[in-house]
Amino acid sequence: MEYTKENLQELAESIYDLDAEVYAQLGSSLGRVFNRDREGCVSDMVQLMLRKDSHQLRSELALISNMARTIEDKGTRSMIMTEYNRILKEVIALPTSFASGDILDAKAAGLNALQFKARFGKDNHRIICISRTYGCGGNEIGFMLADKLKINYYDAEIFSAVLKRLQAEQDERIKDSSAYPDKANLEVAFAAPKRMTLRDHARQFSRYHGLSKRDAVFFNQSDLICDMAKKEDFIVMGRCADVILTNNHIPHISIFITAPFERRVQRAMEMHPDFNEKKAKHMLRQLDRQHESYYRFYTGRRWGNADNYDLCINSSAYGIEGSVDFILRMLKNSEEKEA
Repeated sequence: MEYTKENLQELAESIYDLDAEVYAQLGSSLGRVFNRDREGCVSDMVQLMLRKDSHQLRSELALISNMARTIEDKGTRSMIMTEYNRILKEVIALPTSFASGDILDAKAAGLNALQFKARFGKDNHRIICISRTYGCGGNEIGFMLADKLKINYYDAEIFSAVLKRLQAEQDERIKDSSAYPDKANLEVAFAAPKRMTLRDHARQFSRYHGLSKRDAVFFNQSDLICDMAKKEDFIVMGRCADVILTNNHIPHISIFITAPFERRVQRAMEMHPDFNEKKAKHMLRQLDRQHESYYRFYTGRRWGNADNYDLCINSSAYGIEGSVDFILRMLKNSEEKEA
């Protein structure tokens, strides 16, 4: 199907209306994803669909589905999730979709034996922690896996949105707010620190009880992950979640996804058309160093070391959809053994 600007406009309007309907069903206990005027939000979504920067749209769709699954009335929930699935299929089919452009290397593709020991008790929730290198398609795999399993999906942007909302409620700076923060204001925990004045340092020291903002974000995320683990099934991307859950004796499955460096470079250039090979390589090496440093600092472990994970996947050997199917078969295999 050839998508026109009008098609994208209709799709964006459907997403906006779905968010409004979910909010109407839940009331003010949860906020809206698209909190500005309809015309502005729809225009922003259309621009996201036209660019290969649609990870933001993926996170927004995940937020809507996460909230929709909390609707108590089964009939209403089923109707809304049916509409969500229809919208998601259309978004995935877009030429510039977050799911377009595979990582598959046909020469490396092959069959692998499945072997996984069940570890979840009857009262435990299914939690899957996914760590990944940039450019391997890990976020797309995690998002599609969550959708297949019909469980919630959390990435850095969603965590930041939730934590900012909780902090705002705690500070009583907003009352009965109906909006999540704008995505433009979200911060990734391992982002480079900004230059601060002495007054900024003093204010931050007081706000975070002596912790740096980076440490405070990590510990708040840790508490949130452990709290969610008691209530729901979910997939979490990064955040050192595997070690956080291990240290709190919470059963989970840990997965590391990567791909050969050259394949990642190629994908990075596809995702960023303005990047040449040199710039893409520099970005990937820098991000790998940041991830490795962050993970080692907060866990004492080496990021990407196979000893630390239940499963390591070379996504170029399976492709994005193939990797999702592989993990699903692994889970099915473990459930059959448990039965």
